[in-house]
Amino acid sequence: MCAGNVNAVPDVDASVVSELGFRRGESRKLGGDDAVERQHAKGRLTVRERIAAMTDPGSFREIGTLAGTGRYDEHNRLVSVTPAPYVAGLARIDGRAVAIGGEDFTVRGGTTFGSLRRKGGQGGFIEDLAHHYRVPLVNLIDGAGGSVLSIKRRGHSVFPGVHGFERSVGLLGTVPVVCAVLGTAAGGPAGRAILSHFSVMVRDNSQVFAAGPPVVKRSLGQEIDKNDLGGAAVAVDKAGTIHNAAVSEEDAFAQIRRFLSFMPDNVWQLPPRGDASDPVDRCDERLASIVPQRRTQAYNMHRLVKLVCDEGSTFELQPTYGKAVITLLARLGGRPVGIVANNPMVYGGAMDVHAARKQIHFMDLCDTFHIPIVFFVDVPGFMVGLRAEEAGTLREGMRAVFFAGQLSVPTITLVVRKCYGMAGMATCNKNDVDLKLAWPTAEWGSLPVEGGVAAAFRGDIMAAPDPAAREKEIEAEFRPYASPFRTAEAFAVEEIIDPRETRPVLCEFVALAEARLQSGLGKRSRSGVQP
Repeated sequence: MCAGNVNAVPDVDASVVSELGFRRGESRKLGGDDAVERQHAKGRLTVRERIAAMTDPGSFREIGTLAGTGRYDEHNRLVSVTPAPYVAGLARIDGRAVAIGGEDFTVRGGTTFGSLRRKGGQGGFIEDLAHHYRVPLVNLIDGAGGSVLSIKRRGHSVFPGVHGFERSVGLLGTVPVVCAVLGTAAGGPAGRAILSHFSVMVRDNSQVFAAGPPVVKRSLGQEIDKNDLGGAAVAVDKAGTIHNAAVSEEDAFAQIRRFLSFMPDNVWQLPPRGDASDPVDRCDERLASIVPQRRTQAYNMHRLVKLVCDEGSTFELQPTYGKAVITLLARLGGRPVGIVANNPMVYGGAMDVHAARKQIHFMDLCDTFHIPIVFFVDVPGFMVGLRAEEAGTLREGMRAVFFAGQLSVPTITLVVRKCYGMAGMATCNKNDVDLKLAWPTAEWGSLPVEGGVAAAFRGDIMAAPDPAAREKEIEAEFRPYASPFRTAEAFAVEEIIDPRETRPVLCEFVALAEARLQSGLGKRSRSGVQP
């Protein structure tokens, strides 16, 4: 860390320097060899190993190294130090400064250090570093937060929020916040994992919940394994509590690095450009035939999007949750974009409650960090039926419409096939130029012709000698009016493009958006991304 001879300090008491070295050495021991061995036996790294794996070599500048509890002999001489169960500081990831910290599970299971000022956690110094230096925050979570033992130590209980989430909430509107759940997270650490722009956990080796199995048993009389309660199969796949799952800690760190590569350091900067070697004028012949002629047949929207975006640039968020919509970060001509694409292979692309929540979070993320959004639209409407109504699909779907109507970043709407009903409204931004592009396969309206005819002409159809034949007859009468070319004649859709032209067209408009984004930098009126 230092050049020259660090021992050449003749005016400093050698015992003081020796004590500093001893205390530093004690902090590096973590909870001791046995505790470290137990951590490794669970297939988990220690917090120091995690920080080393996450950051650029030699870049970690630790802060709070000496915090802990000293043990002294009868002559008040220091014998040993148990370090505080949190390691934090500044470092670099791919050359960019970040504030980074995490619980040390080898010391008291990573429970909160009982000091007046915290190193980490909500209201901790690590969050102040991110706030004041305007750098991303990386939380490596492996602990249960507070402990009932603190009541005895203080001599009284305290209201929730004595170390509140005010700074955690405020950071969501200023800098990227990422969290990796790498062990069992409950209480405050679990809450911080949710208050993030991107979160990831290790499948089969980490859990997150409001309270763990002992509290569940005491409160509900229910015995449940911690993985069944808060493992990735629940938290990622079903609930969407955590965004992504990783196969290992190393994979989790790689996903964090990938996510941050799309993000600016703060909201006062534009997101960084990436590799632009993929030609912006590249036209792919495969796009001409990717949408089936049969309107009800599914196709691979993931493949379609990847054929348009810069090669190898896509990074999907929440791939196993709300799968009726695809949300991913990508690049067009090297510039970051957010992609929202309906997935016809799940519910025909209809928006269910999970897809709505997923789209809301992603739109808000892009809006916070000045990332233009491209909608690849193939949505027949909201999911319908009893289960959809019980789940509150209509309310969450209209929240998606509301958030789309609040977007400040440039957006492009590309209708690939279907764009119907109120779900279709969630793919347009009336605050922007409202640029709507379409492929020749596109169709739109309040209702598809088939469902609309059945509803509007129900009496006529039921009175006919052959109701099915009459219904088809009326559909045939109305179908020509649904042609996208009729809409283009009225300039009710701005442009119909050849599918093979999609990449050049999108790259051009995304490049034009950069100047406008530059003029809109800074903190937004609302606090930031909704968890």
